[in-house]
Amino acid sequence: MTVEIRTLDESDVADWLRALHAGFLISPSVTEEEVAVRRPSFDLARTRGAFDGGRCVGTFRSMQRELTVPGGAVVAASAVTNVCVLGTHRRRGLLSRMMAADLAEAKERGEAVSILIAAEHPIYGRYGFGPATWVGEWEIDVMRAAQDKRYGGPADGGRVDQVTVAEVRKTGPALFDRVRAVTNGAIDRPPFWWELATGERVPPSRPWKEPFFAVYRDAAGRADGLVAYDVDDHEWPNKLSRTEVKVRQLVAATPAAEAALWQYLISLDWVTQVRTNLRAPDDVVPLLLGDPRAARPVTYADFMWLRVLDVPAALSARTYSGTGPVALVLDVADPDGMSGGRFLLETDVSGAAVCGPAPAGASPDLTVPLPELGRLYLGDESPVRLAALGRLTEHRAGAARTADALFRTPRRPWCPDFF
Repeated sequence: MTVEIRTLDESDVADWLRALHAGFLISPSVTEEEVAVRRPSFDLARTRGAFDGGRCVGTFRSMQRELTVPGGAVVAASAVTNVCVLGTHRRRGLLSRMMAADLAEAKERGEAVSILIAAEHPIYGRYGFGPATWVGEWEIDVMRAAQDKRYGGPADGGRVDQVTVAEVRKTGPALFDRVRAVTNGAIDRPPFWWELATGERVPPSRPWKEPFFAVYRDAAGRADGLVAYDVDDHEWPNKLSRTEVKVRQLVAATPAAEAALWQYLISLDWVTQVRTNLRAPDDVVPLLLGDPRAARPVTYADFMWLRVLDVPAALSARTYSGTGPVALVLDVADPDGMSGGRFLLETDVSGAAVCGPAPAGASPDLTVPLPELGRLYLGDESPVRLAALGRLTEHRAGAARTADALFRTPRRPWCPDFF
């Protein structure tokens, strides 16, 4: 029997969630409560299933998000999530069919890029995605961090206070909007995100335990930073503490807030280890310590992948580095034919850019396969390195170095959120 790919009706949601749970190895069944809690986050017009004889055997969903790009502008992004095909139906092209339909509709809606978080590395390159952001994670040995355990609070006139869930719901969204406005690679957090993060909405498959929350306020009383963390107090051998702090999220709109919140966590009584959450790969947290070696890297991996859907719109939206006007002709190779072509990227002395179709007969400076453009777009990857690897082709001597100077950013992009 032919497997049907289609968007969902209300009557499909429970079966779709059962397939999702099975594919993600969560549970073979789904409760009515789970359906009721999860359903409000779904746009059924953007939620697809693969149905074999009426039973859902594959899932796929996307959401519109705002993605911050270099320079602080935002582009409309199609955020792909909840992708799975059951083991009984693998290697039948079901993911390819769902992906093709979603990408075509996203481009038609005017979304400049599509983004996702890849559970497995080899899957998404064939659909034009490339890893655009990476993450790092550290375990901090507090005893070796060479920090003053007599720390009594920020010396800049600010303060750190523990706060309630209700206060987080009130101050968190506005604070995060300030942070994402200056964080290349960040996406917006819709109300549903905050409902899950603060326990207002709890799916049975994802039990919620209230964490500790603390906020940094500057001398004028403005909330500039927020941290949520759990504490795991292990058995104390020989009456020596062995207490671990696990950070769920830490966002800061200013360097002072960032330093104050990490100092607060490290100086908590009894704490011997702090495990950061997934941070930017060039995060400053090790350098905030008296001994940076006390921060042991435990994770370094790709995170958010990106596929450009509209090359002129995407490349025109961000700003670029460099010292003068630059013109670069890019041959973007897209085997699917959706986003490829020859484009002229022109930047001015301020870094602003205009991108459009290249003039007829213009010779390319670089040929860039679409997945490699995804790597380059937010400024994380080096065109020179990709050229050395044979992943892009330089047609004019020095063009890769020119592109490197344009695309690279002073700080590496970071997406703080799973989606």
